[in-house]
Amino acid sequence: MGKEIRINEGVICDIRNIVEQGRQQAYASINASMIITYWNVGRRIVEEEQQGEARAEYGKQLLKYIANELKDYGDNYSERNLRHYRQFYQYFSDLQIWYSRVPNLSWTHFRHLLRVDDEKARLWYMREAATQLWSTRELERNINTQYYHRLLSNQADKTAEVVDANAAVRPEDQKLEFIKSPMVTEFLGLKPTRDLSERDLEDAIIRHVEKFLMEMGKGYALVDRQKHIPTEKNDYYIDLVFYNYILRCFVLVDLKIDKITFEDVGQMSMYRKLFDQKYRPEGHNPTFGIILCADTDEDIARYSELSESDHLFQSKYMLYMPTKEELRLEIEREKELFRLQHEEVKKLPSTDKGQGDR
Repeated sequence: MGKEIRINEGVICDIRNIVEQGRQQAYASINASMIITYWNVGRRIVEEEQQGEARAEYGKQLLKYIANELKDYGDNYSERNLRHYRQFYQYFSDLQIWYSRVPNLSWTHFRHLLRVDDEKARLWYMREAATQLWSTRELERNINTQYYHRLLSNQADKTAEVVDANAAVRPEDQKLEFIKSPMVTEFLGLKPTRDLSERDLEDAIIRHVEKFLMEMGKGYALVDRQKHIPTEKNDYYIDLVFYNYILRCFVLVDLKIDKITFEDVGQMSMYRKLFDQKYRPEGHNPTFGIILCADTDEDIARYSELSESDHLFQSKYMLYMPTKEELRLEIEREKELFRLQHEEVKKLPSTDKGQGDR
């Protein structure tokens, strides 16, 4: 009998990694070639349309003709897809620049981006999808729930212009890009009934924490639930504690199944001060407090402690997927509340602004 050969198991592991890397590189290469091909097809169609006298009618006939001539290449070059390629070129006419700065995007990503009419929003979604490695499903949901327009400040308008994924953006300049209202939480599977409790809401968030973190935004990690903060006279419990590694600060979330009250704001303000005194590490930024409630309030935005600190926020959650119009109206309402709150903050002398943040 021949001598038994002992093979190092690490060899198989290494070979598997080599094969996987090769497959990924091949896929990336194919994907890049496909995107460039579609872009060039769209460019050529636009160039030809510009030669026609009656552009609309000529373009319609041109797409039909090209689709018929390319039918041997399959459905990728149907009249409908040719229309997408034309739009792709029109929306991203400098593809060499855009594509070199936003890797990790497939043609399906770009297909979803073509649905976004607002150019600033489209570029913002493109940058975030590339840098945050959103799957096509995540990108689709974020577009459908108008993620960009739910951000509570105009910071999104500014950062949308910075498409370079490697561009340095200071966290303090974009901190309000991490707070949005309303939060669309249909994935929790809860119904807004009388029997719903704050514990039910908390348990559902923990069960679906990955989706909830995605809904909150980038850079969040769950730290604790029912965080116990003892004092000499009382014991306090914070529903959820997160940390945002980009902002380098903790984020406290207090869950309310009803409309926000002045008492809720006072309670969260106290939680923030207690947490910062007891648990905030030296060198880390002041803690944020978010009251996640069934409904927000204009008076509270203007006349509560919300109007005295830029680290306290009220945010509404929606347990169902709203229609496009419902969501638009809700976004406008929440942005108006946010504007009212921060108008009051701006009126404060700089020495008084955010008194609890020191």
